[in-house]
Amino acid sequence: MIPSVAPRIALLLSLVTLLHGCREPSAPPPVELGVSEVLARHRAGTLSEVRYDIALQIPEDRGVPLEGRTTITFTWSDPEAHPVVLDFKDPTERVREVRVNGAAVRWAPKDDHVVMPPEAFRTGENVVEVTYQAGDEALNRSDDFLYTLFVPDRAHFSLPVFDQPNLKGRVAWEIEVPAGWVAVANGPDLRSPGPETWGEDGPEDRRLYRFASSRPIPTYLFAFAAGRFRVEEGERGGVRMRMFHRETDPDAVVRNRDAIFDLHQTALDWLEDYTGIEYPFQKFDFVLIPPFQYGGMEHPGAITYRQSSLMLDESATQADLLGRASLIAHETAHMWFGDLVTMNWFDDVWTKEVFANFMAAKIVHPSFPEVDHRLRFLLAHHPRAYGVDRTPGANAIRQPLANLRDAGTLYGAIIYQKAPVVMAHLERTVGEELFREGMREYLSTYAYGNATWPDLIAILDRRSEEDLARWSRAWVEEPGRPTLRIVLVEGTEGPAVVVRQEDRWGRGRLWPQTLELVGSWDGALERTSVKLDSAEAEAMEWAGRATPDWVIPMGAGIEYGLVLMPPSMLSALSADLNDLDARLRGAAWIVLHDAVLEERLAPGDLVDQALAALPRETDELVLDRILGILGSVYWRLLTEEERETRAVAVEDAVWSGVTRTTARTPTSRFSFFTAYRQLASTPEAVERLRRIWAREDSVPGLPLSETQEIQLAEALAVRGVEDAEALLDIQGDRIQNPDRRARFDFVRSSLSSDPAVREAFFQDLRDPARREREPWVLAGLSYLHHPLRRDHGATLVPAALELVEEIQATGDIFFPTGWLSSNLGMHNSPEVAGAVAAYLERHPDLPAPLRGKVLQAGDGVRRAARIVHGADAAPGWRAPG
Repeated sequence: MIPSVAPRIALLLSLVTLLHGCREPSAPPPVELGVSEVLARHRAGTLSEVRYDIALQIPEDRGVPLEGRTTITFTWSDPEAHPVVLDFKDPTERVREVRVNGAAVRWAPKDDHVVMPPEAFRTGENVVEVTYQAGDEALNRSDDFLYTLFVPDRAHFSLPVFDQPNLKGRVAWEIEVPAGWVAVANGPDLRSPGPETWGEDGPEDRRLYRFASSRPIPTYLFAFAAGRFRVEEGERGGVRMRMFHRETDPDAVVRNRDAIFDLHQTALDWLEDYTGIEYPFQKFDFVLIPPFQYGGMEHPGAITYRQSSLMLDESATQADLLGRASLIAHETAHMWFGDLVTMNWFDDVWTKEVFANFMAAKIVHPSFPEVDHRLRFLLAHHPRAYGVDRTPGANAIRQPLANLRDAGTLYGAIIYQKAPVVMAHLERTVGEELFREGMREYLSTYAYGNATWPDLIAILDRRSEEDLARWSRAWVEEPGRPTLRIVLVEGTEGPAVVVRQEDRWGRGRLWPQTLELVGSWDGALERTSVKLDSAEAEAMEWAGRATPDWVIPMGAGIEYGLVLMPPSMLSALSADLNDLDARLRGAAWIVLHDAVLEERLAPGDLVDQALAALPRETDELVLDRILGILGSVYWRLLTEEERETRAVAVEDAVWSGVTRTTARTPTSRFSFFTAYRQLASTPEAVERLRRIWAREDSVPGLPLSETQEIQLAEALAVRGVEDAEALLDIQGDRIQNPDRRARFDFVRSSLSSDPAVREAFFQDLRDPARREREPWVLAGLSYLHHPLRRDHGATLVPAALELVEEIQATGDIFFPTGWLSSNLGMHNSPEVAGAVAAYLERHPDLPAPLRGKVLQAGDGVRRAARIVHGADAAPGWRAPG
């Protein structure tokens, strides 16, 4: 029962007085919204040996709340005898009773915490029992399934816990579900439920699942899923795996099942060999969720994936296949890096992500021997990292964090894409073997515990002669990227090739790294390395040589920075582009795209370069990069007149790639087809897509899945075909999978030709309940702001910006970035750039990490407005850091 109000208020006032009194050394940590670092540090020093037993009853009606009972056992040792603070959102409304060591206690709610009096506790083992109504905020409930997603600090949105990464605990789940549902959780099943009734007196339409206690894990990794899932079982290398999914197409399941199991086993084998540590948890299950917010989440014993990331279509591209393998390797690597050893605080969240991405890049090599994996590493990491590091909102890899409620702002391309590049630099600096030895010591020393980035640097520093602390300050603690300027300096023996590094923001920072330079003399290529640990470095081996046609400092594929070269070199590089090897072509396309964004190369020239390159490009990784650049520049950086002038040529070049059955692999042809669907704008191209969607025409060798037909229908509706509503009706009737149908129904009004209907879709998103399926929301926003609808989309931008702080508070970790990108990502007008500037001016106190996200997303609009509309079309913004 909920305690009466009056005594709770009196107790609350006394505890608040205690908690917010004088700040003597003996004062308790403050209790505030979220979990402060101060509170977390105090609890980590006074609580240990934490165990959770969580029992939940899941009703069949999603409108009925879950009822729960959690028993927390822990050792308490606090000489100051401060109150014990449990984290739980809205405890006044949700908590039924709190008992400590068997006795009911009078507790106080305070800013989403349950504050318990110290006199209820004893030094040594204590048991807290809480009965409550579970919060839906992190339970992701649908009519016939639900799943948890607690990262970074959302476990306490649904359950009473000590919600911080450095209080690891063992968790045992007991989950009662409706008949016909299955359940999976962190620990092993204690039994295999059958059709028997739940409990001795339980109703016959219920089932009970009990799961054994897990190994120690942080609360953000506590996980279960329950619902109407199909289950596939497999065994690889003695490891039993189960895959829970909702795919209704049996052919899709058969086509993907073995590859999914095989890729997991490949990752497990590689990681056990690399780390010298066996898989550290008791079982290996994974759950495929259609509307999952991320690609995957590393819950031990119950990894969660977005279903479409693993269940690939028959016409999947090489990028799709590589992406699936990398995602599986990434989440499996987390079992060691993040789950076995966890960061002490979320300021080091990047460490678990960088290790997962860095190791994943190594793991996928054997499965794709035909792929140049150094090229893939370059293209998978540098463009996206540069997309943040070039902006005035650039953030350091390691960022301060005072409260876990702001932890979501730390995530982004810098920790997922830049950090692996930096880790590659570190491995090259200390050597592969020394690096591996350091990783093994790190994992064995801190197994089932917590560690910091300085802990790892200290381990490696003992083995290395390099000043790794200095290196770490430059690359990990500071934002931005260096400018690598190629300069020809006349000397007594001829021209010298010099690389100068500059900090474009004028802070005088230097980034030490080794560069592999590639130079061309009349088509003859030569390589040399320079160690750039000061303001400039000369290519000594080239001293006295004739002037090279061009020099590119990215020969190893991991060098990092904005490459600037004289205009004559840029022109020569463009001319030689198609004759270079694939890795250099990939690097050159990155340099050329940067040159457009820096207004050193005309966007139309790059489009023409891409059209000339497409027929000759044979490497699928480079092909995908060219198509990506083509789409971005075509829609965003060309004037409307330039786009109309080139439309037919662009469509013809891309369609030619679709139809060249003898010169192209099926995977590359589908890359072309996807690009054609995205680029089509002329009546002829739109009509061709319509015939394919209507099944009046087809593309030989490229069968379309249900998902791809949906994408075609949506693309046609956005292009304003005359009978769009009838077309969408037909498409809705075609959809067999209930989850895909639910998504289609959700986004449909965003496809309308009526601006008022589209605006109503946007206005509905003000309701947090309408934002629960975040991937669906982002898809709908992309249709509202499609380049063909930019004028109307621009009117929605100011309101979208005003929702950013609420989105940060209520959404999952990637949603704020996705929200900003989807609302701003295709705009190029001075008006939208001005709207971003005005928003920032109106909100000078916007939290720095969130302000950075707005600056990152807004930078693309600002650059596009300047390029398309002139130098004075967009405001300037402050430097990062």
